[in-house]
Amino acid sequence: MTPKLATQFSRLALAGVRREWPHSFQHLANGPADVQAPRALHPAFYGCYDWHSAVHGHWTLARLRRRFPRLSVNREIRAALDENLTAKNLATELAYFRAPGRAAFERPYGWAWLLALSAELRTAKDADSRRWVRAVRPLEDFVAASFCDWLPRQRFPVRTGVHGNTAFALTLALDHARAVRHRVLEKVIIARSRDYYAADAAAPAAWEPGGEDFLSPALAEADLMRRVLPRAEFAAWWRRFLPELPANLLAPANPGDRRDPKFVHLDGLALSRAWGMRGIAAALPAQAPERRVLLAAAERHAAAGLARVASGDYLGDHWLASFAVYLLS
Repeated sequence: MTPKLATQFSRLALAGVRREWPHSFQHLANGPADVQAPRALHPAFYGCYDWHSAVHGHWTLARLRRRFPRLSVNREIRAALDENLTAKNLATELAYFRAPGRAAFERPYGWAWLLALSAELRTAKDADSRRWVRAVRPLEDFVAASFCDWLPRQRFPVRTGVHGNTAFALTLALDHARAVRHRVLEKVIIARSRDYYAADAAAPAAWEPGGEDFLSPALAEADLMRRVLPRAEFAAWWRRFLPELPANLLAPANPGDRRDPKFVHLDGLALSRAWGMRGIAAALPAQAPERRVLLAAAERHAAAGLARVASGDYLGDHWLASFAVYLLS
Protein backbone atom coordinates (compact mmCIF):
# COMPACT_ATOMS: atom_id res chain seq x y z
CA MET A 1 0.00 0.00 0.00
CA THR A 2 1.29 3.44 -0.94
CA PRO A 3 -0.09 6.92 -0.19
CA LYS A 4 -1.07 7.21 -3.86
CA LEU A 5 -3.11 3.99 -3.75
CA ALA A 6 -4.53 4.92 -0.34
CA THR A 7 -5.76 8.21 -1.79
CA GLN A 8 -7.26 6.48 -4.83
CA PHE A 9 -9.07 3.89 -2.70
CA SER A 10 -10.24 6.55 -0.24
CA ARG A 11 -11.82 8.54 -3.03
CA LEU A 12 -13.68 5.47 -4.27
CA ALA A 13 -15.04 4.82 -0.78
CA LEU A 14 -15.91 8.48 -0.23
CA ALA A 15 -17.85 8.49 -3.48
CA GLY A 16 -19.96 5.64 -2.17
CA VAL A 17 -20.66 6.15 1.53
CA ARG A 18 -22.80 9.25 0.85
CA ARG A 19 -24.39 8.03 -2.38
CA GLU A 20 -27.92 6.79 -1.75
CA TRP A 21 -28.89 5.71 -5.27
CA PRO A 22 -28.87 3.27 -6.96
CA HIS A 23 -29.64 1.05 -4.00
CA SER A 24 -30.06 -2.73 -3.79
CA PHE A 25 -32.50 -3.36 -0.94
CA GLN A 26 -32.32 -6.26 1.47
CA HIS A 27 -35.34 -5.14 3.46
CA LEU A 28 -38.25 -6.77 5.25
CA ALA A 29 -41.15 -4.35 5.42
CA ASN A 30 -43.55 -5.25 8.22
CA GLY A 31 -46.10 -2.75 6.95
CA PRO A 32 -46.59 0.27 4.68
CA ALA A 33 -44.76 2.56 7.10
CA ASP A 34 -41.60 0.51 6.57
CA VAL A 35 -41.45 1.37 2.87
CA GLN A 36 -38.86 4.12 3.06
CA ALA A 37 -35.78 5.39 1.27
CA PRO A 38 -32.37 3.92 2.19
CA ARG A 39 -31.26 6.98 4.14
CA ALA A 40 -34.35 6.85 6.34
CA LEU A 41 -33.93 3.14 7.01
CA HIS A 42 -30.15 3.24 7.44
CA PRO A 43 -28.89 6.74 8.25
CA ALA A 44 -25.37 5.48 8.94
CA PHE A 45 -25.02 2.86 6.18
CA TYR A 46 -27.31 3.96 3.36
CA GLY A 47 -24.65 4.39 0.67
CA CYS A 48 -22.48 2.19 -1.52
CA TYR A 49 -25.36 0.39 -3.28
CA ASP A 50 -26.20 -1.85 -0.29
CA TRP A 51 -25.83 -2.00 3.49
CA HIS A 52 -22.83 -4.33 3.77
CA SER A 53 -20.87 -2.40 1.14
CA ALA A 54 -21.53 0.81 3.07
CA VAL A 55 -20.17 -0.83 6.21
CA HIS A 56 -16.96 -1.98 4.59
CA GLY A 57 -16.72 1.35 2.79
CA HIS A 58 -16.55 2.96 6.23
CA TRP A 59 -14.02 0.32 7.30
CA THR A 60 -11.90 1.25 4.28
CA LEU A 61 -11.94 4.92 5.22
CA ALA A 62 -11.19 4.24 8.88
CA ARG A 63 -8.29 1.93 8.07
CA LEU A 64 -6.69 4.23 5.51
CA ARG A 65 -7.08 7.24 7.78
CA ARG A 66 -5.30 5.38 10.58
CA ARG A 67 -2.58 3.89 8.40
CA PHE A 68 -1.91 7.13 6.50
CA PRO A 69 -2.52 10.05 8.89
CA ARG A 70 -1.13 12.61 6.40
CA LEU A 71 -3.32 11.80 3.41
CA SER A 72 -4.70 14.86 1.66
CA VAL A 73 -8.19 13.32 1.78
CA ASN A 74 -8.23 12.71 5.54
CA ARG A 75 -10.26 15.85 6.21
CA GLU A 76 -12.94 14.52 3.85
CA ILE A 77 -12.75 11.09 5.51
CA ARG A 78 -13.19 12.61 8.96
CA ALA A 79 -16.18 14.64 7.75
CA ALA A 80 -17.86 11.59 6.21
CA LEU A 81 -17.35 9.43 9.30
CA ASP A 82 -18.51 12.27 11.54
CA GLU A 83 -21.63 12.70 9.44
CA ASN A 84 -22.60 9.03 9.36
CA LEU A 85 -21.27 7.48 12.58
CA THR A 86 -23.33 9.44 15.08
CA ALA A 87 -25.00 7.98 18.15
CA LYS A 88 -28.42 8.88 16.73
CA ASN A 89 -27.75 7.23 13.37
CA LEU A 90 -26.38 4.07 14.97
CA ALA A 91 -29.34 3.89 17.34
CA THR A 92 -31.61 3.81 14.28
CA GLU A 93 -29.47 1.06 12.76
CA LEU A 94 -29.76 -0.98 15.96
CA ALA A 95 -33.51 -0.47 16.10
CA TYR A 96 -33.73 -1.82 12.55
CA PHE A 97 -31.97 -5.04 13.59
CA ARG A 98 -34.25 -5.45 16.58
CA ALA A 99 -37.49 -5.08 14.62
CA PRO A 100 -39.64 -8.21 14.17
CA GLY A 101 -38.52 -10.61 11.47
CA ARG A 102 -35.08 -9.08 10.90
CA ALA A 103 -32.93 -11.49 12.87
CA ALA A 104 -31.23 -12.67 9.67
CA PHE A 105 -30.66 -9.22 8.16
CA GLU A 106 -27.16 -9.13 6.64
CA ARG A 107 -26.22 -12.39 8.34
CA PRO A 108 -23.39 -13.26 8.24
CA TYR A 109 -21.51 -11.07 5.75
CA GLY A 110 -22.73 -7.66 6.90
CA TRP A 111 -22.43 -8.71 10.53
CA ALA A 112 -18.80 -9.67 10.00
CA TRP A 113 -17.90 -6.41 8.31
CA LEU A 114 -19.59 -4.45 11.11
CA LEU A 115 -17.31 -6.22 13.59
CA ALA A 116 -14.31 -5.50 11.35
CA LEU A 117 -15.27 -1.82 11.31
CA SER A 118 -15.62 -1.69 15.08
CA ALA A 119 -12.24 -3.38 15.57
CA GLU A 120 -10.60 -0.93 13.20
CA LEU A 121 -12.10 2.06 14.99
CA ARG A 122 -10.99 0.66 18.33
CA THR A 123 -7.42 0.28 17.06
CA ALA A 124 -7.09 4.02 16.47
CA LYS A 125 -6.52 6.07 19.59
CA ASP A 126 -7.48 9.62 18.53
CA ALA A 127 -10.44 11.50 19.96
CA ASP A 128 -12.49 11.23 16.76
CA SER A 129 -12.14 7.47 16.65
CA ARG A 130 -13.10 7.17 20.31
CA ARG A 131 -16.27 9.11 19.56
CA TRP A 132 -17.11 6.83 16.63
CA VAL A 133 -16.38 3.77 18.77
CA ARG A 134 -18.92 4.94 21.36
CA ALA A 135 -21.52 5.44 18.63
CA VAL A 136 -20.94 2.02 17.04
CA ARG A 137 -20.54 0.07 20.29
CA PRO A 138 -24.23 -0.77 20.94
CA LEU A 139 -24.59 -2.23 17.44
CA GLU A 140 -21.23 -4.00 17.81
CA ASP A 141 -22.37 -5.61 21.06
CA PHE A 142 -25.66 -6.66 19.48
CA VAL A 143 -23.96 -8.25 16.46
CA ALA A 144 -21.37 -10.05 18.60
CA ALA A 145 -24.14 -11.44 20.80
CA SER A 146 -26.09 -12.42 17.70
CA PHE A 147 -23.11 -14.40 16.41
CA CYS A 148 -22.90 -16.22 19.74
CA ASP A 149 -26.61 -17.05 19.57
CA TRP A 150 -26.74 -17.99 15.90
CA LEU A 151 -23.66 -20.18 15.47
CA PRO A 152 -24.68 -22.96 17.90
CA ARG A 153 -28.02 -23.15 16.07
CA GLN A 154 -26.60 -23.31 12.53
CA ARG A 155 -25.95 -27.01 12.10
CA PHE A 156 -24.10 -26.86 8.78
CA PRO A 157 -21.77 -24.28 7.22
CA VAL A 158 -22.70 -22.45 4.06
CA ARG A 159 -20.03 -23.11 1.44
CA THR A 160 -20.96 -20.59 -1.22
CA GLY A 161 -18.65 -18.13 -2.98
CA VAL A 162 -20.80 -15.10 -2.15
CA HIS A 163 -22.26 -13.34 0.90
CA GLY A 164 -23.60 -16.35 2.76
CA ASN A 165 -20.18 -17.99 3.10
CA THR A 166 -19.77 -19.04 6.72
CA ALA A 167 -15.97 -19.34 6.76
CA PHE A 168 -15.25 -15.80 5.60
CA ALA A 169 -17.67 -14.31 8.11
CA LEU A 170 -16.09 -16.31 10.91
CA THR A 171 -12.64 -15.14 9.79
CA LEU A 172 -13.56 -11.47 10.20
CA ALA A 173 -15.48 -12.15 13.40
CA LEU A 174 -12.60 -14.14 14.91
CA ASP A 175 -10.11 -11.39 14.10
CA HIS A 176 -12.48 -8.93 15.80
CA ALA A 177 -12.91 -11.14 18.86
CA ARG A 178 -9.16 -11.42 19.31
CA ALA A 179 -8.56 -7.73 18.68
CA VAL A 180 -11.09 -6.61 21.30
CA ARG A 181 -10.56 -9.62 23.62
CA HIS A 182 -14.11 -10.92 23.33
CA ARG A 183 -13.30 -14.36 24.74
CA VAL A 184 -16.84 -15.74 24.55
CA LEU A 185 -17.16 -14.94 20.84
CA GLU A 186 -13.66 -16.29 20.17
CA LYS A 187 -14.48 -19.57 21.96
CA VAL A 188 -17.75 -20.02 20.06
CA ILE A 189 -16.11 -19.38 16.68
CA ILE A 190 -13.23 -21.76 17.33
CA ALA A 191 -15.56 -24.51 18.48
CA ARG A 192 -17.94 -24.14 15.56
CA SER A 193 -15.09 -23.88 13.04
CA ARG A 194 -13.77 -27.22 14.24
CA ASP A 195 -17.27 -28.69 14.16
CA TYR A 196 -17.86 -27.45 10.62
CA TYR A 197 -14.50 -28.02 8.98
CA ALA A 198 -12.04 -30.15 10.96
CA ALA A 199 -12.99 -33.39 9.18
CA ASP A 200 -13.04 -31.93 5.67
CA ALA A 201 -10.92 -33.67 3.05
CA ALA A 202 -10.45 -33.52 -0.73
CA ALA A 203 -12.24 -30.22 -1.21
CA PRO A 204 -13.78 -29.93 -4.71
CA ALA A 205 -11.70 -26.88 -5.61
CA ALA A 206 -11.59 -27.98 -9.24
CA TRP A 207 -15.22 -26.87 -9.45
CA GLU A 208 -14.27 -23.27 -8.71
CA PRO A 209 -14.98 -20.56 -9.56
CA GLY A 210 -18.70 -20.16 -9.79
CA GLY A 211 -19.90 -17.55 -12.25
CA GLU A 212 -20.58 -14.91 -9.59
CA ASP A 213 -18.07 -15.78 -6.85
CA PHE A 214 -16.12 -13.13 -4.99
CA LEU A 215 -14.81 -15.71 -2.51
CA SER A 216 -13.19 -19.08 -3.03
CA PRO A 217 -15.06 -21.55 -0.81
CA ALA A 218 -11.92 -23.69 -0.46
CA LEU A 219 -9.48 -20.86 0.24
CA ALA A 220 -11.89 -19.03 2.56
CA GLU A 221 -12.22 -22.17 4.65
CA ALA A 222 -8.47 -22.73 4.78
CA ASP A 223 -7.86 -19.07 5.63
CA LEU A 224 -10.16 -19.50 8.62
CA MET A 225 -8.65 -22.79 9.74
CA ARG A 226 -5.10 -21.40 9.74
CA ARG A 227 -6.37 -19.02 12.42
CA VAL A 228 -8.14 -21.76 14.38
CA LEU A 229 -5.64 -24.63 14.35
CA PRO A 230 -2.09 -24.73 15.73
CA ARG A 231 0.48 -24.62 12.93
CA ALA A 232 1.35 -28.32 12.95
CA GLU A 233 -2.29 -29.33 13.07
CA PHE A 234 -3.13 -26.91 10.27
CA ALA A 235 -0.39 -28.36 8.04
CA ALA A 236 -1.80 -31.86 8.48
CA TRP A 237 -5.35 -30.60 7.92
CA TRP A 238 -4.29 -28.75 4.77
CA ARG A 239 -2.73 -31.88 3.25
CA ARG A 240 -6.01 -33.73 3.70
CA PHE A 241 -8.17 -30.81 2.67
CA LEU A 242 -6.47 -29.88 -0.60
CA PRO A 243 -3.92 -32.54 -1.54
CA GLU A 244 -3.66 -31.08 -5.06
CA LEU A 245 -3.97 -27.50 -6.30
CA PRO A 246 -6.13 -27.51 -9.46
CA ALA A 247 -5.05 -25.22 -12.29
CA ASN A 248 -8.25 -23.19 -12.32
CA LEU A 249 -7.77 -22.29 -8.64
CA LEU A 250 -4.37 -20.82 -9.49
CA ALA A 251 -5.42 -18.70 -12.50
CA PRO A 252 -7.37 -15.42 -12.20
CA ALA A 253 -10.84 -15.48 -13.76
CA ASN A 254 -11.99 -12.75 -16.14
CA PRO A 255 -15.59 -11.65 -15.59
CA GLY A 256 -16.08 -10.61 -19.22
CA ASP A 257 -18.80 -8.02 -18.54
CA ARG A 258 -18.07 -5.70 -15.61
CA ARG A 259 -21.37 -3.87 -16.09
CA ASP A 260 -23.16 -6.89 -14.64
CA PRO A 261 -23.41 -6.73 -10.81
CA LYS A 262 -22.89 -10.49 -10.46
CA PHE A 263 -20.15 -11.01 -13.03
CA VAL A 264 -18.01 -8.21 -11.57
CA HIS A 265 -17.76 -10.29 -8.40
CA LEU A 266 -14.96 -12.18 -10.15
CA ASP A 267 -12.75 -9.11 -9.88
CA GLY A 268 -13.17 -9.31 -6.12
CA LEU A 269 -12.42 -13.03 -6.29
CA ALA A 270 -8.95 -12.24 -7.62
CA LEU A 271 -8.28 -10.07 -4.56
CA SER A 272 -9.74 -12.48 -2.00
CA ARG A 273 -7.90 -15.43 -3.52
CA ALA A 274 -4.68 -13.42 -3.30
CA TRP A 275 -5.03 -12.70 0.42
CA GLY A 276 -6.15 -16.25 1.11
CA MET A 277 -3.19 -17.77 -0.71
CA ARG A 278 -0.73 -15.47 1.03
CA GLY A 279 -2.11 -16.25 4.45
CA ILE A 280 -2.23 -20.00 3.86
CA ALA A 281 1.32 -20.04 2.50
CA ALA A 282 2.58 -18.15 5.54
CA ALA A 283 0.97 -20.72 7.84
CA LEU A 284 2.52 -23.75 6.10
CA PRO A 285 5.96 -25.17 6.95
CA ALA A 286 8.84 -23.46 5.17
CA GLN A 287 9.66 -26.65 3.26
CA ALA A 288 6.11 -27.27 2.01
CA PRO A 289 6.32 -27.45 -1.80
CA GLU A 290 2.95 -25.75 -2.33
CA ARG A 291 4.10 -22.56 -0.61
CA ARG A 292 5.92 -21.34 -3.70
CA VAL A 293 2.98 -22.29 -5.93
CA LEU A 294 0.52 -20.43 -3.72
CA LEU A 295 2.67 -17.31 -3.46
CA ALA A 296 3.21 -17.16 -7.21
CA ALA A 297 -0.53 -17.57 -7.82
CA ALA A 298 -1.25 -14.92 -5.19
CA GLU A 299 0.90 -12.42 -7.09
CA ARG A 300 -0.93 -13.16 -10.34
CA HIS A 301 -4.29 -12.70 -8.63
CA ALA A 302 -3.21 -9.53 -6.83
CA ALA A 303 -1.95 -7.97 -10.04
CA ALA A 304 -5.14 -8.85 -11.91
CA GLY A 305 -7.45 -7.72 -9.12
CA LEU A 306 -5.69 -4.45 -8.34
CA ALA A 307 -5.76 -3.48 -12.02
CA ARG A 308 -9.56 -3.79 -11.97
CA VAL A 309 -10.46 -1.93 -8.77
CA ALA A 310 -11.45 1.31 -10.53
CA SER A 311 -13.19 0.50 -13.79
CA GLY A 312 -15.38 3.60 -13.84
CA ASP A 313 -18.54 1.51 -13.36
CA TYR A 314 -20.25 1.95 -9.99
CA LEU A 315 -21.20 -1.73 -9.84
CA GLY A 316 -17.56 -2.55 -9.10
CA ASP A 317 -16.29 0.79 -7.87
CA HIS A 318 -18.61 0.84 -4.84
CA TRP A 319 -16.93 -2.15 -3.17
CA LEU A 320 -13.72 -3.38 -4.78
CA ALA A 321 -11.54 -0.82 -3.00
CA SER A 322 -12.40 -2.48 0.30
CA PHE A 323 -11.09 -5.82 -0.95
CA ALA A 324 -7.95 -4.12 -2.28
CA VAL A 325 -7.31 -2.44 1.06
CA TYR A 326 -7.89 -5.71 2.93
CA LEU A 327 -5.36 -7.42 0.66
CA LEU A 328 -2.71 -4.72 0.92
CA SER A 329 -3.05 -3.86 4.58
